[in-house]
Amino acid sequence: MAELNLLTPQGFQAAGVACGIKTQAGAMDLGLLLADTPAAAAAVFTTNKVVAAPVVLGRETIQTGRLRAVVVNSGNANACTGEQGMADARTMARLAAEAVGASPGEVLVSSTGIIGRPLPMDRIPAGIAQAAGQLDRTPDAAEAFARAIMTTDTAMKASAAQADIGSARVTVAGVCKGAGMISPAMATMLAYLTTDARIGPAALRSALRAAADASFNTITVDGHTSTNDTAAVLASGAAGGPEIAEDTADFDRFASLLAGVCAELARKIVADGEGATRVVEVRVEGARTEAEAALAARAVANSPLVKCAVHGGDPNWGRTVSAVGYSGAAFDADKLRHWIGDELVFAGGMPTRYDLARCQEHMAGSRVLLRVDLGAGKAAYTCTTCDLSRDYVAINADYHT
Repeated sequence: MAELNLLTPQGFQAAGVACGIKTQAGAMDLGLLLADTPAAAAAVFTTNKVVAAPVVLGRETIQTGRLRAVVVNSGNANACTGEQGMADARTMARLAAEAVGASPGEVLVSSTGIIGRPLPMDRIPAGIAQAAGQLDRTPDAAEAFARAIMTTDTAMKASAAQADIGSARVTVAGVCKGAGMISPAMATMLAYLTTDARIGPAALRSALRAAADASFNTITVDGHTSTNDTAAVLASGAAGGPEIAEDTADFDRFASLLAGVCAELARKIVADGEGATRVVEVRVEGARTEAEAALAARAVANSPLVKCAVHGGDPNWGRTVSAVGYSGAAFDADKLRHWIGDELVFAGGMPTRYDLARCQEHMAGSRVLLRVDLGAGKAAYTCTTCDLSRDYVAINADYHT
């Protein structure tokens, strides 16, 4: 069977082109995704109070619950660009709509890249026209769209899965970009998902929000929530069968399928974190509430000291314990326990007689588990991050405005 991709779900076409937004010659920087007919749609956006013009417009556009197209540019975030930025975002929607025979209100606009620069509107119209002329249903077209949305990513990120739901064979597929400025709160993170499931906008919205909370919102690279974060899903309904309704077994199966694709995309973002060499899972258990477990997990995952220790392969349990201590989660320090991999390294307010060699071996691996039990309840939360390397500093020092 052919490998699944963004266009495996029935009813979609895509394209990716280079139109000169990025400074690298020939770099793809504009993508277009088209549904054959108006698709049920849902989206979640950044909760940063400083938001890009396309996010402001996108929040308006998605209210109808229907989309025909998504147009995305990379290399320029169109953020902090004032009234001109809003006008440019609306122009992108209009141009894409005219190119594919839709209305501007059926087009979701996204941008990613450097903040504070006006979009090069002398190049974007030609790019949109070119992308519309290259729309296709092939794996190459799916890959071109995925590559056109990348910025500092070193690899294309895609995921897809299928399941029998009711009488229909349903596919969910997605692509995303993100490597730095990642701490989604709905990172710089964009994700676009397609499905041929027959499902209405309200049910689709519920499924996406749950999927995002369990995936994109549990990862961090540098604790920095972007101005442009967007995750959107379009459902063509082309798989047929009865409409999937909330609070049914079919909805649960669809939600699980969507969540699985989002989870894989989120893992790929962390694995491709700027300068990353290791993926780190921070698992906090025994909290009074999930919110407090999340506070503790995020404090550890976002700690530069912890992330540097991971990069150096150093089982420095003190950095993890102290990060939990300032997180704001409620617990008794004497009941706190901490494991590195399977090795208990801290309990009863002091270090245990742990096997240092085993801890060092675990920390030297490509995937690191830092587990903490607060001893205060039964709630848990897992946050996934990466190490902090010299390359991260170099990449971001050289990423000039």
